[in-house]
Amino acid sequence: MYPFDVILFDVGGVLLTNGWDHCERAAVLDLFGLDRNEFESRHAAPYDAWERDAISANQYLDQTVFYEPRPFSREDFLNAVFEQSQPLKDGALGILRELAASHKCMLGVLNNEAREPNEYRFKRYGLRNSIQVALSSCYLGLRKPEAAIYRRALDILGKPPERVLFIDDRTENAAGAAAAGIKTIRFEGAGALRRELGNLGVL
Repeated sequence: MYPFDVILFDVGGVLLTNGWDHCERAAVLDLFGLDRNEFESRHAAPYDAWERDAISANQYLDQTVFYEPRPFSREDFLNAVFEQSQPLKDGALGILRELAASHKCMLGVLNNEAREPNEYRFKRYGLRNSIQVALSSCYLGLRKPEAAIYRRALDILGKPPERVLFIDDRTENAAGAAAAGIKTIRFEGAGALRRELGNLGVL
């Protein structure tokens, strides 16, 4: 018997680079000549709302960038945000695709991401070709590591927690899943993940 019914991957930090974390923000802010401290002072609250799909990209940008006239457009800025998404060096994208080709269990993502970058990343890197379920914060209105997102994920999947494996690079997110009874692996590179999956009988 295959050890899991569902394997869920985080996206940023596991499959791809982070979409809009501090390093990505710094690169884009420097590109447009924006003050990092000013931006960061405005970022946290609207970003939480954006990742929950409570506000749109335009509303997020209204509060963080376009609260005053700029010599560039929203489209220019968002495109620069999207361009930060790249395959992660030593990431698990190849492992996801290998598991997808085996057809041995359901595959999905459980990630924190705002709708526009999330859908860009899914399309740009063909993630929907490898997964059957997308449990993204922008679709659920919840964010990791909140306990409610793991409960909601299990409700949607309809599987016992011990039959679900979750892979995430952040300790707090893995701990949240483990507290819900989900088997977790903290991602520390493709080689280490491949060894752990081998030990579990997944690969």
